[in-house]
Amino acid sequence: MAKAKSKKFILWFKETGINDVKYVGGKNASLGEMYRKLTKKGVNIPNGFAVTAYAYQYMIKHNNVEKEIKRILKGLDTSNLKDLKERGKAVRNTILNCEIPDVIQKDIIKAYEKLSKEYGKDTDVAVRSSATAEDLPDASFAGQQETYLNIRGKDSLLNACKKCFASLFTDRAISYRVDKKFSHFKVYLSIGIQKMVRSDKASSGVIFSIDTDSGFKDVVLISAAYGLGENVVQGNVNPDSYYIFKPTLLQGFKPIIQKKVGEKKLKMIYTNNKEKPTKNINTTEKERKSFVLKDEEILQLARWACIIEQHYHKPMDMEWAKDGITKKLFIVQARPETVQSQKNMNIVEDYDIPKKGEIIVTGQSVGAKVGQGKAHIITNVKDINKFKKGEVLVTEMTDPDWEPIMKIASAIVADRGGRTCHAAIVSRELGVPCIVGTNEATKKIKPSQPITASCAEGEEGFVYKGIIPFKINKINIKRFKKPKTKIMMNIGDPERAFEFSFIPNDGVGLAREEFIINTYIKIHPLALINYKKIKDRAVKEKIDKLTYGYNNKVEFFIDKLAQGVAMIASAFYPKDVIVRLSDFKSNEYANLIGGKEYEPKEDNPMIGWRGASRYYSDNYKEAFALECRAMKKAREVYGLKNIKLMVPFCRTVEEGKKVIKEMEKNGLKQGKDGLQVYVMCEIPSNVILADEFSRIFDGFSIGSNDLTQLTLGLDRDSELVSHIYDERNMAVKKLIALVISKAKKNNRKIGICGQAPSDFEDFARFLVECGIDSISLNPDSVVKTTLAILEEEKKLKR
Repeated sequence: MAKAKSKKFILWFKETGINDVKYVGGKNASLGEMYRKLTKKGVNIPNGFAVTAYAYQYMIKHNNVEKEIKRILKGLDTSNLKDLKERGKAVRNTILNCEIPDVIQKDIIKAYEKLSKEYGKDTDVAVRSSATAEDLPDASFAGQQETYLNIRGKDSLLNACKKCFASLFTDRAISYRVDKKFSHFKVYLSIGIQKMVRSDKASSGVIFSIDTDSGFKDVVLISAAYGLGENVVQGNVNPDSYYIFKPTLLQGFKPIIQKKVGEKKLKMIYTNNKEKPTKNINTTEKERKSFVLKDEEILQLARWACIIEQHYHKPMDMEWAKDGITKKLFIVQARPETVQSQKNMNIVEDYDIPKKGEIIVTGQSVGAKVGQGKAHIITNVKDINKFKKGEVLVTEMTDPDWEPIMKIASAIVADRGGRTCHAAIVSRELGVPCIVGTNEATKKIKPSQPITASCAEGEEGFVYKGIIPFKINKINIKRFKKPKTKIMMNIGDPERAFEFSFIPNDGVGLAREEFIINTYIKIHPLALINYKKIKDRAVKEKIDKLTYGYNNKVEFFIDKLAQGVAMIASAFYPKDVIVRLSDFKSNEYANLIGGKEYEPKEDNPMIGWRGASRYYSDNYKEAFALECRAMKKAREVYGLKNIKLMVPFCRTVEEGKKVIKEMEKNGLKQGKDGLQVYVMCEIPSNVILADEFSRIFDGFSIGSNDLTQLTLGLDRDSELVSHIYDERNMAVKKLIALVISKAKKNNRKIGICGQAPSDFEDFARFLVECGIDSISLNPDSVVKTTLAILEEEKKLKR
């Protein structure tokens, strides 16, 4: 069979599998494998066939051009971009001037006619290159050869095939093979000819079965835009993005843990022009502001991503398309993910910019590094040979032709593109920090201006004026011993949760809702509940802009809060994630959109209407109900049962009972499905009545910041008495030691989530001495504090 395959010019998808890369290239071998084995598992794959690598070799030999190609490429220096460009063009012209031998032409036409019988006369096909060394796990050849869409009729098909053969020698493919030490004459080209999915009338995009930035393996990341998929792949548009959590998806839950609308300014559609069979048109405002996919479609694609990943036993990079006529979804490509899956996960590298500068533009960060240098703005591929090593490449968007300069850039900043576009994929592989979707970098950054591009601050990337100093901390977590005391983390920003999950930990001791409400929701919950009664036009306009697509405004609050918490709970699943219910002061609530209407003016909000006292109040309990519904959604719809809830600033035992009752009214029953409810221990009454609080709550978390100010009777926001504020004061330490012993006596878990152990190693040692169960730290202090705790535990053993 193998010999017969090796001499065939055409192989149908049903005849090929993953072991046939040498005959049909990586892309086609993968399509054949999926068509044969995964269509029966419900994954839709459009039919097609491959023009084999043997056909390419036969054509080169038949036209006797190998010597000529070798002559053209002899002595090539890929760092000389002008030389690379001239020689690349000469090789491609040599191949384009070849004749496709009659025997090959006949086989291609016969197979195309057979495909047209299945799908209709002169059926529309996608013609894609598939190199025989393509998509190996440590080398991504993504986008190096060409793809032609909406090809109809025999002549157009043969013409597209010849262009594909020539694209084995695009400038970027030549440069890439030289860098990866592949011989130009041991890599051959096969062509995939596949029935087109009519996504020009619907949508398409990319799927990764791993987080492309952090390497977190438990999520599927889907990018989506209207029209044909090339815009997403090439970075022409800022697409929607959706995260789905795999472990609970496979248990039957519906964990779409993040949904973000992208701008999607363009969509690629069919034309009737044979020379230019596709074109871009502008999307409507409604399309730009709406999600491309329905929730059930997002979940369907995520399930298929899991099936494909399980089949290949490795993280995968896939392309999907929706047919606008049949409304069906399809997978049209799959290849191994080649960057994060190859990373050494034992080394955690942390880039840190201690002092920020003046921001020029922001966008989506790709990777987690920092790059800096002089800005070099390039808007036309003709100018790439002027680019110098170490400069920051600033451009509208990159395409695969830019790869030779991307590898010498210190950072890349692009106006357009999303986190799965070409610029993002290549920059990750090259280890170059990249910020995409800035919209105006090419306008706001001046030529030769010194800039710093930071991807080290979460999902948002920042371009700062000037060269800003930064540090790189490297941690080998393989050598890391675990202390007996549990080391948890304080997390506020959901965007950084995946990245922080690689730091050795026992879960999250404090997940703060305030960051999520401030950053993603921005609106006072009562303003959403009473939306129809709002008279202030400016407030209404702001709410409309943020909540576009939500007819019921309260659902916006519930979704965004549930998703923010779910990103954190997923990152650390199945470890405990303790979510503190909202603890804004009245002045902070008033700063939310529409908030002034509902908040009192208090002289000292720090000890005013905050925490537990709000949750059962007639003036606020409707708003608290939205919080409860969000937590219920995260636990019951997304399946994140590792979420525990914590009540802040609970002054009295009676207040605790009222809050538990209010939670139950809103579907959060303590004990049901393992739901535990903790209380913050941050008021002296929590310590004094710890036995009584133990009868209501499942555990305590010490908030050393508030406990210190209330024990010492000072306002921690006042500079006049700040010199007295010290968590290590003996009165504070006595209260902490007392509550730890009382919690132990009552068989209740006790931890600490205040700032003190992150700031003072001696304080962390004191907590270990008292026998605390867990210490929750800021991510940047986990390593040094853990080492101090190990040392203290060693002493106590002696």
